[in-house]
Amino acid sequence: MSLEQLGFKSFDLEEAVGDVNRVSIEQMRRYDPQAIAQYYRYRPWRAIWRTFVVIWLFAGFFLGCKQDEWFDRTERNKGKRATQLRQILTRLGPTYIKVGQALSTRPDLVRKDFLDELVKLQDQLPPFSTPIAFAIIERELDRSIDEIYSEISPQPVAAASLGQVYQARLRSGEAVAVKVQRPNLLPILTLDLYLMRWAATWIAPWLPLNLGHDLTLIVDEFGGKLFEEVDYLHEGRNAEKFAANFQNDLRVKVPTIFWRYSSQHVLTLEWINGFKLTDIQKIRESNLDENDLIEIGVTAGLRQLLEFGFFHADPHPGNLFALSSGQMAYIDFGMMDQLSELTKETLVDAVVHLINQDYEALAKDFVNLGFLTPETDIHPIVPALETVLGSALGQNVRDFNFKTITDQFAELMYEYPFRLPAKFALIIRSLVTQEGLALSLNPDFKIVDVAYPYVARRLLTGESAHLRRRLIEVLFKNGKFQWQRLENLIAIARSDTNFDILPTAQLGLQYLLSEEGQYLRQQLILALVEDDRLHTEEVQRLWNLIKDDVKPSRLINVALGALAGFSTASVLPSVTSLMPFDRS
Repeated sequence: MSLEQLGFKSFDLEEAVGDVNRVSIEQMRRYDPQAIAQYYRYRPWRAIWRTFVVIWLFAGFFLGCKQDEWFDRTERNKGKRATQLRQILTRLGPTYIKVGQALSTRPDLVRKDFLDELVKLQDQLPPFSTPIAFAIIERELDRSIDEIYSEISPQPVAAASLGQVYQARLRSGEAVAVKVQRPNLLPILTLDLYLMRWAATWIAPWLPLNLGHDLTLIVDEFGGKLFEEVDYLHEGRNAEKFAANFQNDLRVKVPTIFWRYSSQHVLTLEWINGFKLTDIQKIRESNLDENDLIEIGVTAGLRQLLEFGFFHADPHPGNLFALSSGQMAYIDFGMMDQLSELTKETLVDAVVHLINQDYEALAKDFVNLGFLTPETDIHPIVPALETVLGSALGQNVRDFNFKTITDQFAELMYEYPFRLPAKFALIIRSLVTQEGLALSLNPDFKIVDVAYPYVARRLLTGESAHLRRRLIEVLFKNGKFQWQRLENLIAIARSDTNFDILPTAQLGLQYLLSEEGQYLRQQLILALVEDDRLHTEEVQRLWNLIKDDVKPSRLINVALGALAGFSTASVLPSVTSLMPFDRS
Protein backbone atom coordinates (compact mmCIF):
# COMPACT_ATOMS: atom_id res chain seq x y z
CA MET A 1 0.00 0.00 0.00
CA SER A 2 1.49 3.35 -1.02
CA LEU A 3 1.35 6.61 0.97
CA GLU A 4 -0.75 8.20 -1.79
CA GLN A 5 -3.41 5.45 -1.51
CA LEU A 6 -3.68 6.23 2.20
CA GLY A 7 -4.16 9.92 1.52
CA PHE A 8 -0.62 11.11 2.13
CA LYS A 9 1.31 13.27 -0.30
CA SER A 10 4.81 12.30 -1.43
CA PHE A 11 7.69 14.05 0.25
CA ASP A 12 9.09 16.98 -1.69
CA LEU A 13 12.61 15.81 -0.83
CA GLU A 14 12.05 12.57 -2.74
CA GLU A 15 10.73 14.45 -5.75
CA ALA A 16 13.72 16.75 -5.60
CA VAL A 17 16.49 14.15 -5.36
CA GLY A 18 14.91 10.76 -6.06
CA ASP A 19 13.94 10.82 -9.73
CA VAL A 20 17.18 9.25 -10.95
CA ASN A 21 17.13 6.54 -8.28
CA ARG A 22 13.42 5.87 -8.82
CA VAL A 23 14.09 5.20 -12.50
CA SER A 24 16.98 2.90 -11.58
CA ILE A 25 14.73 0.85 -9.25
CA GLU A 26 11.89 0.58 -11.76
CA GLN A 27 14.27 -0.38 -14.56
CA MET A 28 16.28 -2.96 -12.61
CA ARG A 29 16.75 -6.16 -14.61
CA ARG A 30 18.60 -8.23 -12.01
CA TYR A 31 18.14 -8.57 -8.27
CA ASP A 32 20.84 -6.52 -6.52
CA PRO A 33 20.37 -6.42 -2.72
CA GLN A 34 23.10 -3.83 -2.26
CA ALA A 35 21.57 -1.42 -4.77
CA ILE A 36 18.11 -1.95 -3.26
CA ALA A 37 19.46 -1.34 0.27
CA GLN A 38 21.16 1.85 -0.87
CA TYR A 39 17.94 3.10 -2.46
CA TYR A 40 15.80 2.58 0.65
CA ARG A 41 18.51 3.70 3.05
CA TYR A 42 17.84 7.21 1.78
CA ARG A 43 14.06 6.70 2.02
CA PRO A 44 13.60 5.31 5.54
CA TRP A 45 10.03 6.62 5.74
CA ARG A 46 8.96 4.07 3.10
CA ALA A 47 10.46 1.13 5.00
CA ILE A 48 9.06 2.37 8.32
CA TRP A 49 5.58 2.91 6.89
CA ARG A 50 5.55 -0.48 5.15
CA THR A 51 6.67 -2.20 8.36
CA PHE A 52 3.93 -0.40 10.29
CA VAL A 53 1.27 -1.45 7.74
CA VAL A 54 2.38 -5.12 7.80
CA ILE A 55 2.46 -5.28 11.62
CA TRP A 56 -0.85 -3.41 11.93
CA LEU A 57 -2.71 -5.70 9.55
CA PHE A 58 -1.42 -8.96 11.03
CA ALA A 59 -1.83 -7.70 14.61
CA GLY A 60 -5.51 -7.00 13.85
CA PHE A 61 -5.91 -10.52 12.43
CA PHE A 62 -4.26 -12.30 15.38
CA LEU A 63 -6.13 -10.15 17.90
CA GLY A 64 -9.41 -11.06 16.17
CA CYS A 65 -8.52 -14.78 16.37
CA LYS A 66 -7.71 -14.42 20.08
CA GLN A 67 -11.00 -12.62 20.76
CA ASP A 68 -12.84 -15.45 19.02
CA GLU A 69 -11.15 -17.88 21.43
CA TRP A 70 -11.88 -15.76 24.50
CA PHE A 71 -15.57 -15.31 23.66
CA ASP A 72 -16.07 -18.82 22.23
CA ARG A 73 -16.78 -17.52 18.70
CA THR A 74 -14.08 -19.47 16.81
CA GLU A 75 -16.47 -21.81 15.00
CA ARG A 76 -18.92 -19.03 14.11
CA ASN A 77 -16.24 -16.66 12.80
CA LYS A 78 -13.86 -19.11 11.09
CA GLY A 79 -15.12 -18.17 7.60
CA LYS A 80 -14.76 -14.49 8.43
CA ARG A 81 -11.16 -14.96 9.65
CA ALA A 82 -10.21 -16.96 6.57
CA THR A 83 -11.53 -14.20 4.32
CA GLN A 84 -9.72 -11.62 6.45
CA LEU A 85 -6.39 -13.43 6.03
CA ARG A 86 -6.82 -13.67 2.24
CA GLN A 87 -7.68 -9.96 2.07
CA ILE A 88 -4.61 -9.04 4.16
CA LEU A 89 -2.29 -11.01 1.89
CA THR A 90 -3.94 -9.51 -1.20
CA ARG A 91 -3.66 -6.00 0.22
CA LEU A 92 0.04 -6.47 1.02
CA GLY A 93 0.75 -7.42 -2.58
CA PRO A 94 2.68 -9.97 -4.65
CA THR A 95 5.35 -11.00 -2.13
CA TYR A 96 2.78 -11.98 0.50
CA ILE A 97 0.43 -13.44 -2.10
CA LYS A 98 3.22 -15.87 -3.05
CA VAL A 99 3.38 -17.03 0.58
CA GLY A 100 -0.40 -17.56 0.56
CA GLN A 101 -0.18 -19.49 -2.72
CA ALA A 102 2.39 -21.86 -1.20
CA LEU A 103 0.17 -22.43 1.85
CA SER A 104 -2.86 -23.03 -0.38
CA THR A 105 -1.35 -26.30 -1.60
CA ARG A 106 -0.97 -27.82 1.88
CA PRO A 107 -4.28 -29.36 3.04
CA ASP A 108 -2.27 -31.24 5.65
CA LEU A 109 -0.99 -27.96 7.18
CA VAL A 110 -3.88 -25.53 6.71
CA ARG A 111 -7.41 -26.19 7.88
CA LYS A 112 -10.11 -26.36 5.23
CA ASP A 113 -11.83 -22.99 5.83
CA PHE A 114 -8.53 -21.12 5.42
CA LEU A 115 -7.53 -23.36 2.52
CA ASP A 116 -10.69 -22.54 0.58
CA GLU A 117 -9.87 -18.84 0.81
CA LEU A 118 -6.14 -19.13 0.12
CA VAL A 119 -6.86 -21.11 -3.06
CA LYS A 120 -8.41 -17.91 -4.46
CA LEU A 121 -4.95 -16.33 -4.39
CA GLN A 122 -3.87 -18.59 -7.25
CA ASP A 123 -5.86 -16.88 -10.00
CA GLN A 124 -8.77 -14.96 -8.45
CA LEU A 125 -7.03 -11.79 -7.33
CA PRO A 126 -8.45 -8.33 -8.02
CA PRO A 127 -7.47 -7.34 -11.57
CA PHE A 128 -6.12 -3.96 -12.55
CA SER A 129 -7.83 -1.77 -15.11
CA THR A 130 -8.25 -3.27 -18.60
CA PRO A 131 -7.59 0.08 -20.35
CA ILE A 132 -4.27 0.22 -18.51
CA ALA A 133 -3.53 -3.39 -19.54
CA PHE A 134 -4.35 -2.67 -23.19
CA ALA A 135 -2.18 0.46 -23.07
CA ILE A 136 0.72 -1.67 -21.77
CA ILE A 137 0.21 -4.17 -24.62
CA GLU A 138 0.20 -1.42 -27.25
CA ARG A 139 3.26 0.28 -25.78
CA GLU A 140 5.24 -2.95 -25.39
CA LEU A 141 4.36 -4.41 -28.82
CA ASP A 142 4.36 -1.05 -30.62
CA ARG A 143 1.06 -1.64 -32.43
CA SER A 144 -2.64 -1.25 -31.70
CA ILE A 145 -4.85 -3.92 -30.13
CA ASP A 146 -6.85 -4.18 -33.39
CA GLU A 147 -3.69 -4.78 -35.41
CA ILE A 148 -2.67 -7.71 -33.20
CA TYR A 149 -5.92 -9.49 -32.33
CA SER A 150 -9.10 -10.28 -34.22
CA GLU A 151 -10.76 -10.62 -30.81
CA ILE A 152 -9.75 -10.26 -27.15
CA SER A 153 -11.78 -10.70 -23.96
CA PRO A 154 -12.96 -7.36 -22.54
CA GLN A 155 -12.01 -8.49 -19.03
CA PRO A 156 -9.17 -10.71 -17.79
CA VAL A 157 -10.01 -14.41 -17.46
CA ALA A 158 -7.55 -14.77 -14.55
CA ALA A 159 -5.59 -12.43 -12.31
CA ALA A 160 -2.50 -13.55 -10.40
CA SER A 161 0.10 -11.95 -8.19
CA LEU A 162 2.29 -10.52 -10.97
CA GLY A 163 -0.11 -10.11 -13.87
CA GLN A 164 -3.42 -10.99 -15.46
CA VAL A 165 -4.46 -13.04 -18.48
CA TYR A 166 -6.75 -12.25 -21.43
CA GLN A 167 -8.12 -14.76 -23.89
CA ALA A 168 -7.59 -13.63 -27.47
CA ARG A 169 -7.27 -14.71 -31.08
CA LEU A 170 -4.42 -13.45 -33.26
CA ARG A 171 -5.08 -12.02 -36.69
CA SER A 172 -3.37 -15.15 -38.02
CA GLY A 173 -6.08 -17.28 -36.36
CA GLU A 174 -4.35 -18.85 -33.35
CA ALA A 175 -6.16 -18.91 -29.99
CA VAL A 176 -3.82 -17.38 -27.42
CA ALA A 177 -3.48 -16.34 -23.79
CA VAL A 178 -2.07 -12.84 -23.31
CA LYS A 179 -0.28 -12.26 -20.00
CA VAL A 180 0.06 -8.60 -19.03
CA GLN A 181 2.21 -7.63 -16.08
CA ARG A 182 0.87 -5.43 -13.31
CA PRO A 183 2.28 -1.89 -13.50
CA ASN A 184 4.87 -0.61 -11.00
CA LEU A 185 5.72 -4.05 -9.60
CA LEU A 186 9.40 -3.49 -8.86
CA PRO A 187 8.95 -0.71 -6.25
CA ILE A 188 6.63 -3.05 -4.29
CA LEU A 189 8.82 -6.14 -4.64
CA THR A 190 12.08 -4.37 -3.85
CA LEU A 191 10.66 -2.77 -0.67
CA ASP A 192 9.37 -6.12 0.62
CA LEU A 193 12.64 -7.88 -0.23
CA TYR A 194 14.61 -5.11 1.48
CA LEU A 195 12.55 -5.54 4.67
CA MET A 196 12.68 -9.34 4.53
CA ARG A 197 16.46 -9.23 4.14
CA TRP A 198 16.77 -6.74 6.99
CA ALA A 199 14.58 -8.95 9.19
CA ALA A 200 16.65 -12.03 8.26
CA THR A 201 19.85 -10.20 9.22
CA TRP A 202 18.33 -9.11 12.52
CA ILE A 203 16.80 -12.51 13.40
CA ALA A 204 19.76 -14.71 12.34
CA PRO A 205 22.00 -14.01 15.42
CA TRP A 206 19.17 -15.08 17.73
CA LEU A 207 18.82 -18.47 16.03
CA PRO A 208 21.14 -21.48 16.29
CA LEU A 209 24.12 -20.89 13.99
CA ASN A 210 23.04 -23.50 11.45
CA LEU A 211 19.50 -22.07 11.14
CA GLY A 212 20.54 -18.45 10.83
CA HIS A 213 23.52 -19.13 8.58
CA ASP A 214 21.76 -18.88 5.22
CA LEU A 215 18.68 -16.80 6.00
CA THR A 216 19.80 -13.82 3.94
CA LEU A 217 20.96 -16.14 1.15
CA ILE A 218 17.49 -17.71 1.07
CA VAL A 219 15.92 -14.25 0.80
CA ASP A 220 18.37 -13.44 -1.99
CA GLU A 221 17.50 -16.68 -3.80
CA PHE A 222 13.81 -15.81 -3.53
CA GLY A 223 14.50 -12.25 -4.67
CA GLY A 224 16.50 -13.42 -7.67
CA LYS A 225 13.65 -15.69 -8.75
CA LEU A 226 11.07 -12.93 -8.30
CA PHE A 227 13.11 -10.66 -10.58
CA GLU A 228 13.27 -13.44 -13.17
CA GLU A 229 9.48 -13.80 -12.91
CA VAL A 230 8.87 -10.17 -13.81
CA ASP A 231 10.86 -10.62 -17.04
CA TYR A 232 8.40 -12.33 -19.41
CA LEU A 233 11.09 -12.86 -22.06
CA HIS A 234 12.99 -14.94 -19.53
CA GLU A 235 9.79 -16.88 -18.80
CA GLY A 236 9.33 -17.59 -22.51
CA ARG A 237 12.85 -19.00 -22.78
CA ASN A 238 12.18 -21.15 -19.71
CA ALA A 239 9.02 -22.52 -21.34
CA GLU A 240 10.88 -23.54 -24.48
CA LYS A 241 13.66 -25.22 -22.49
CA PHE A 242 11.07 -27.08 -20.40
CA ALA A 243 9.22 -28.16 -23.57
CA ALA A 244 12.45 -29.48 -25.10
CA ASN A 245 13.07 -31.61 -21.98
CA PHE A 246 9.60 -33.18 -22.19
CA GLN A 247 9.32 -33.39 -25.98
CA ASN A 248 9.16 -37.21 -25.83
CA ASP A 249 6.60 -37.31 -23.01
CA LEU A 250 3.18 -36.90 -24.60
CA ARG A 251 1.54 -36.73 -21.17
CA VAL A 252 3.08 -33.32 -20.45
CA LYS A 253 1.82 -30.31 -22.43
CA VAL A 254 3.73 -27.02 -22.72
CA PRO A 255 2.12 -24.08 -24.56
CA THR A 256 3.87 -22.59 -27.60
CA ILE A 257 5.31 -19.08 -27.18
CA PHE A 258 4.47 -16.46 -29.82
CA TRP A 259 7.65 -14.38 -29.73
CA ARG A 260 6.44 -11.83 -32.26
CA TYR A 261 3.79 -10.75 -29.75
CA SER A 262 5.84 -10.95 -26.57
CA SER A 263 8.07 -8.54 -24.63
CA GLN A 264 9.43 -8.04 -21.15
CA HIS A 265 5.97 -7.16 -19.76
CA VAL A 266 3.65 -8.96 -22.22
CA LEU A 267 3.72 -12.69 -22.99
CA THR A 268 1.59 -14.32 -25.69
CA LEU A 269 1.29 -18.08 -25.56
CA GLU A 270 -0.91 -20.86 -26.87
CA TRP A 271 -4.34 -21.03 -25.22
CA ILE A 272 -4.79 -24.17 -23.10
CA ASN A 273 -8.31 -25.61 -22.89
CA GLY A 274 -8.18 -27.27 -19.51
CA PHE A 275 -9.15 -27.01 -15.86
CA LYS A 276 -7.26 -26.78 -12.60
CA LEU A 277 -5.95 -30.01 -11.14
CA THR A 278 -7.89 -29.32 -7.95
CA ASP A 279 -11.26 -29.27 -9.79
CA ILE A 280 -12.25 -32.84 -8.86
CA GLN A 281 -15.74 -32.50 -10.35
CA LYS A 282 -14.49 -31.55 -13.82
CA ILE A 283 -11.81 -34.23 -13.68
CA ARG A 284 -14.46 -36.86 -13.05
CA GLU A 285 -16.86 -35.40 -15.62
CA SER A 286 -14.03 -35.73 -18.17
CA ASN A 287 -13.58 -39.41 -17.18
CA LEU A 288 -10.04 -38.73 -15.98
CA ASP A 289 -8.43 -40.67 -13.16
CA GLU A 290 -7.07 -38.55 -10.31
CA ASN A 291 -4.32 -41.07 -9.60
CA ASP A 292 -3.18 -40.99 -13.24
CA LEU A 293 -2.84 -37.21 -13.02
CA ILE A 294 -0.95 -37.53 -9.74
CA GLU A 295 1.44 -39.99 -11.36
CA ILE A 296 2.07 -37.65 -14.30
CA GLY A 297 2.73 -34.73 -11.95
CA VAL A 298 5.00 -36.58 -9.52
CA THR A 299 6.96 -38.36 -12.26
CA ALA A 300 7.38 -35.08 -14.15
CA GLY A 301 8.63 -33.46 -10.94
CA LEU A 302 11.13 -36.25 -10.31
CA ARG A 303 12.37 -36.09 -13.90
CA GLN A 304 12.90 -32.35 -13.52
CA LEU A 305 15.10 -32.86 -10.45
CA LEU A 306 16.89 -36.12 -11.18
CA GLU A 307 17.17 -36.16 -14.99
CA PHE A 308 17.14 -32.62 -16.36
CA GLY A 309 18.11 -30.61 -13.27
CA PHE A 310 15.81 -27.86 -14.58
CA PHE A 311 12.77 -27.70 -12.34
CA HIS A 312 9.54 -25.76 -11.82
CA ALA A 313 9.82 -24.04 -8.42
CA ASP A 314 6.18 -22.87 -8.21
CA PRO A 315 3.90 -25.79 -9.17
CA HIS A 316 0.72 -24.57 -7.44
CA PRO A 317 -2.72 -25.48 -8.93
CA GLY A 318 -3.05 -22.13 -10.70
CA ASN A 319 -0.06 -23.13 -12.85
CA LEU A 320 -1.08 -26.73 -13.60
CA PHE A 321 -4.05 -27.81 -15.72
CA ALA A 322 -5.63 -31.13 -16.61
CA LEU A 323 -6.69 -31.60 -20.23
CA SER A 324 -9.56 -33.78 -21.39
CA SER A 325 -6.98 -35.78 -23.38
CA GLY A 326 -5.47 -36.95 -20.08
CA GLN A 327 -2.44 -34.68 -20.38
CA MET A 328 -1.20 -32.30 -17.74
CA ALA A 329 -0.25 -28.78 -18.85
CA TYR A 330 2.23 -26.40 -17.21
CA ILE A 331 1.31 -22.80 -18.02
CA ASP A 332 3.65 -20.62 -15.96
CA PHE A 333 7.44 -20.75 -16.17
CA GLY A 334 8.47 -17.63 -14.29
CA MET A 335 9.99 -19.34 -11.26
CA MET A 336 12.40 -22.04 -12.47
CA ASP A 337 15.84 -23.15 -11.31
CA GLN A 338 18.75 -25.17 -12.67
CA LEU A 339 20.73 -27.76 -10.72
CA SER A 340 24.34 -28.56 -11.48
CA GLU A 341 25.19 -32.04 -12.78
CA LEU A 342 26.99 -32.79 -9.52
CA THR A 343 23.95 -31.79 -7.42
CA LYS A 344 21.64 -33.86 -9.61
CA GLU A 345 23.88 -36.94 -9.29
CA THR A 346 24.22 -36.45 -5.54
CA LEU A 347 20.42 -36.35 -5.21
CA VAL A 348 20.27 -39.72 -6.99
CA ASP A 349 22.96 -40.98 -4.59
CA ALA A 350 20.89 -39.81 -1.63
CA VAL A 351 17.81 -41.65 -2.93
CA VAL A 352 19.85 -44.84 -3.42
CA HIS A 353 21.35 -44.59 0.07
CA LEU A 354 17.89 -43.99 1.51
CA ILE A 355 16.61 -47.11 -0.28
CA ASN A 356 19.59 -49.08 1.07
CA GLN A 357 19.16 -47.51 4.54
CA ASP A 358 22.86 -46.64 4.35
CA TYR A 359 22.76 -43.68 6.72
CA GLU A 360 26.50 -43.08 6.87
CA ALA A 361 26.63 -42.65 3.09
CA LEU A 362 23.51 -40.50 3.33
CA ALA A 363 25.23 -38.24 5.85
CA LYS A 364 28.10 -37.81 3.36
CA ASP A 365 25.51 -36.90 0.71
CA PHE A 366 24.24 -34.16 3.03
CA VAL A 367 27.81 -32.82 3.22
CA ASN A 368 28.12 -32.87 -0.59
CA LEU A 369 24.76 -31.11 -0.96
CA GLY A 370 25.71 -28.38 1.53
CA PHE A 371 23.38 -29.34 4.40
CA LEU A 372 26.47 -30.06 6.50
CA THR A 373 29.87 -28.36 6.28
CA PRO A 374 32.86 -30.50 5.14
CA GLU A 375 34.50 -30.28 8.58
CA THR A 376 31.40 -31.66 10.36
CA ASP A 377 31.92 -34.89 12.29
CA ILE A 378 29.15 -37.05 10.84
CA HIS A 379 29.54 -39.99 13.27
CA PRO A 380 27.12 -38.66 15.93
CA ILE A 381 24.71 -37.60 13.17
CA VAL A 382 24.37 -41.06 11.58
CA PRO A 383 22.30 -42.56 14.46
CA ALA A 384 20.07 -39.47 14.46
CA LEU A 385 19.46 -39.84 10.73
CA GLU A 386 18.63 -43.50 11.23
CA THR A 387 16.15 -42.62 13.96
CA VAL A 388 14.47 -39.82 11.99
CA LEU A 389 14.33 -41.53 8.60
CA GLY A 390 13.62 -44.92 10.10
CA SER A 391 10.56 -43.56 11.91
CA ALA A 392 9.50 -41.60 8.83
CA LEU A 393 9.71 -44.68 6.64
CA GLY A 394 8.13 -46.83 9.33
CA GLN A 395 7.41 -50.50 8.89
CA ASN A 396 5.77 -49.68 5.59
CA VAL A 397 7.69 -47.59 3.06
CA ARG A 398 4.34 -46.17 1.84
CA ASP A 399 4.11 -44.15 5.06
CA PHE A 400 6.91 -41.89 3.81
CA ASN A 401 5.95 -38.27 3.08
CA PHE A 402 7.84 -35.00 2.77
CA LYS A 403 5.89 -33.29 5.54
CA THR A 404 7.00 -35.97 8.01
CA ILE A 405 10.60 -35.62 6.88
CA THR A 406 10.61 -31.81 7.00
CA ASP A 407 8.98 -31.81 10.46
CA GLN A 408 11.57 -34.28 11.78
CA PHE A 409 14.46 -32.38 10.19
CA ALA A 410 13.25 -29.14 11.77
CA GLU A 411 14.04 -30.76 15.13
CA LEU A 412 17.37 -32.16 13.90
CA MET A 413 18.50 -28.71 12.76
CA TYR A 414 18.37 -27.48 16.34
CA GLU A 415 20.36 -30.40 17.71
CA TYR A 416 22.92 -30.91 14.93
CA PRO A 417 24.77 -28.51 12.59
CA PHE A 418 22.39 -28.93 9.66
CA ARG A 419 21.69 -25.85 7.57
CA LEU A 420 19.44 -25.17 4.61
CA PRO A 421 21.36 -24.22 1.44
CA ALA A 422 19.62 -21.37 -0.35
CA LYS A 423 19.02 -23.35 -3.54
CA PHE A 424 17.35 -26.17 -1.61
CA ALA A 425 14.73 -23.80 -0.21
CA LEU A 426 13.23 -23.78 -3.73
CA ILE A 427 13.65 -27.54 -4.21
CA ILE A 428 11.92 -28.30 -0.91
CA ARG A 429 9.18 -25.79 -1.71
CA SER A 430 8.64 -27.47 -5.08
CA LEU A 431 8.53 -31.00 -3.61
CA VAL A 432 6.27 -30.07 -0.70
CA THR A 433 3.94 -28.11 -3.02
CA GLN A 434 3.66 -31.05 -5.42
CA GLU A 435 2.95 -33.44 -2.56
CA GLY A 436 0.30 -31.04 -1.23
CA LEU A 437 -1.30 -30.87 -4.67
CA ALA A 438 -1.37 -34.66 -4.88
CA LEU A 439 -2.94 -34.84 -1.40
CA SER A 440 -5.68 -32.43 -2.48
CA LEU A 441 -6.55 -34.84 -5.33
CA ASN A 442 -6.27 -37.95 -3.19
CA PRO A 443 -5.92 -37.62 0.62
CA ASP A 444 -4.62 -41.21 0.79
CA PHE A 445 -1.88 -40.58 -1.77
CA LYS A 446 1.62 -41.78 -0.88
CA ILE A 447 4.38 -40.20 -2.95
CA VAL A 448 6.50 -43.34 -2.68
CA ASP A 449 3.95 -45.27 -4.74
CA VAL A 450 5.10 -43.21 -7.72
CA ALA A 451 8.62 -42.23 -6.69
CA TYR A 452 9.92 -45.73 -5.98
CA PRO A 453 8.88 -47.25 -9.33
CA TYR A 454 10.40 -44.23 -11.07
CA VAL A 455 13.72 -44.54 -9.21
CA ALA A 456 13.75 -48.32 -9.79
CA ARG A 457 13.23 -47.83 -13.54
CA ARG A 458 15.95 -45.19 -13.65
CA LEU A 459 18.44 -47.48 -11.92
CA LEU A 460 17.54 -50.55 -13.97
CA THR A 461 17.72 -48.75 -17.32
CA GLY A 462 20.96 -47.02 -16.27
CA GLU A 463 21.31 -44.77 -19.32
CA SER A 464 24.35 -43.01 -17.83
CA ALA A 465 27.58 -44.32 -16.27
CA HIS A 466 26.65 -42.60 -13.00
CA LEU A 467 23.32 -44.45 -12.78
CA ARG A 468 24.96 -47.78 -13.65
CA ARG A 469 27.42 -47.25 -10.78
CA ARG A 470 24.50 -46.47 -8.46
CA LEU A 471 22.74 -49.68 -9.56
CA ILE A 472 25.86 -51.70 -8.71
CA GLU A 473 25.95 -49.93 -5.33
CA VAL A 474 22.35 -51.00 -4.70
CA LEU A 475 22.93 -54.61 -5.79
CA PHE A 476 26.09 -55.23 -3.78
CA LYS A 477 26.68 -54.90 -0.06
CA ASN A 478 30.09 -55.63 1.46
CA GLY A 479 31.08 -57.30 -1.80
CA LYS A 480 28.08 -59.68 -1.80
CA PHE A 481 25.36 -59.67 -4.42
CA GLN A 482 21.95 -58.80 -2.93
CA TRP A 483 19.46 -61.04 -4.73
CA GLN A 484 16.54 -59.70 -2.68
CA ARG A 485 17.29 -56.09 -3.70
CA LEU A 486 17.27 -57.03 -7.39
CA GLU A 487 13.93 -58.80 -6.90
CA ASN A 488 12.55 -55.76 -5.08
CA LEU A 489 13.76 -53.34 -7.77
CA ILE A 490 12.18 -55.40 -10.54
CA ALA A 491 8.95 -55.87 -8.59
CA ILE A 492 8.75 -52.13 -7.82
CA ALA A 493 9.51 -51.14 -11.43
CA ARG A 494 6.89 -53.60 -12.74
CA SER A 495 4.24 -51.97 -10.54
CA ASP A 496 4.16 -49.36 -13.31
CA THR A 497 2.14 -50.94 -16.14
CA ASN A 498 4.17 -48.97 -18.70
CA PHE A 499 7.44 -50.60 -17.62
CA ASP A 500 8.73 -53.21 -20.10
CA ILE A 501 11.39 -55.53 -18.71
CA LEU A 502 12.81 -56.58 -22.10
CA PRO A 503 14.27 -53.24 -23.27
CA THR A 504 15.83 -53.00 -19.81
CA ALA A 505 17.21 -56.52 -20.18
CA GLN A 506 18.67 -55.55 -23.55
CA LEU A 507 20.41 -52.53 -22.00
CA GLY A 508 21.69 -54.77 -19.20
CA LEU A 509 23.07 -57.35 -21.64
CA GLN A 510 24.79 -54.63 -23.69
CA TYR A 511 26.35 -53.32 -20.49
CA LEU A 512 27.53 -56.80 -19.43
CA LEU A 513 29.19 -57.32 -22.82
CA SER A 514 30.93 -53.95 -22.69
CA GLU A 515 34.34 -53.20 -21.22
CA GLU A 516 32.67 -51.09 -18.53
CA GLY A 517 30.64 -54.13 -17.42
CA GLN A 518 33.65 -56.37 -16.73
CA TYR A 519 33.45 -55.90 -12.96
CA LEU A 520 29.75 -56.73 -12.90
CA ARG A 521 30.30 -59.83 -15.05
CA GLN A 522 32.85 -61.14 -12.59
CA GLN A 523 30.68 -60.33 -9.58
CA LEU A 524 27.60 -61.99 -11.08
CA ILE A 525 29.53 -65.20 -11.75
CA LEU A 526 30.81 -65.14 -8.16
CA ALA A 527 27.27 -64.48 -6.92
CA LEU A 528 25.94 -67.51 -8.79
CA VAL A 529 28.42 -69.83 -7.05
CA GLU A 530 28.67 -67.95 -3.77
CA ASP A 531 29.01 -69.99 -0.55
CA ASP A 532 30.03 -73.03 -2.65
CA ARG A 533 26.58 -73.59 -4.11
CA LEU A 534 24.69 -72.70 -7.28
CA HIS A 535 22.08 -70.09 -6.49
CA THR A 536 19.42 -71.69 -8.67
CA GLU A 537 16.65 -70.87 -6.19
CA GLU A 538 17.28 -67.11 -6.47
CA VAL A 539 17.50 -67.34 -10.27
CA GLN A 540 14.20 -69.26 -10.29
CA ARG A 541 12.52 -66.54 -8.21
CA LEU A 542 13.73 -63.88 -10.65
CA TRP A 543 12.45 -65.95 -13.58
CA ASN A 544 9.04 -66.36 -11.93
CA LEU A 545 8.94 -62.60 -11.49
CA ILE A 546 9.47 -61.78 -15.17
CA LYS A 547 8.35 -64.87 -17.10
CA ASP A 548 4.87 -63.48 -17.87
CA ASP A 549 6.53 -60.59 -19.72
CA VAL A 550 8.95 -62.77 -21.66
CA LYS A 551 8.13 -64.50 -24.94
CA PRO A 552 10.75 -66.66 -26.76
CA SER A 553 10.58 -64.57 -29.94
CA ARG A 554 11.11 -61.36 -27.97
CA LEU A 555 14.00 -62.91 -26.06
CA ILE A 556 15.78 -63.68 -29.33
CA ASN A 557 15.21 -60.10 -30.51
CA VAL A 558 16.61 -58.76 -27.24
CA ALA A 559 19.76 -60.89 -27.57
CA LEU A 560 20.26 -59.86 -31.19
CA GLY A 561 19.63 -56.23 -30.31
CA ALA A 562 22.19 -56.34 -27.51
CA LEU A 563 24.79 -57.89 -29.80
CA ALA A 564 24.05 -55.50 -32.66
CA GLY A 565 26.03 -52.69 -31.07
CA PHE A 566 29.22 -54.71 -30.96
CA SER A 567 31.61 -55.93 -33.63
CA THR A 568 32.61 -59.62 -33.67
CA ALA A 569 36.06 -58.65 -32.47
CA SER A 570 34.69 -56.84 -29.43
CA VAL A 571 31.96 -59.38 -28.60
CA LEU A 572 34.09 -62.54 -28.48
CA PRO A 573 36.52 -61.30 -25.81
CA SER A 574 33.58 -59.97 -23.78
CA VAL A 575 31.71 -63.27 -24.01
CA THR A 576 34.74 -65.36 -23.14
CA SER A 577 35.41 -63.17 -20.12
CA LEU A 578 32.08 -64.41 -18.77
CA MET A 579 33.54 -67.92 -18.45
CA PRO A 580 34.49 -68.84 -14.86
CA PHE A 581 37.52 -70.93 -15.89
CA ASP A 582 40.93 -70.28 -17.39
CA ARG A 583 41.13 -71.23 -21.08
CA SER A 584 44.93 -70.90 -21.38
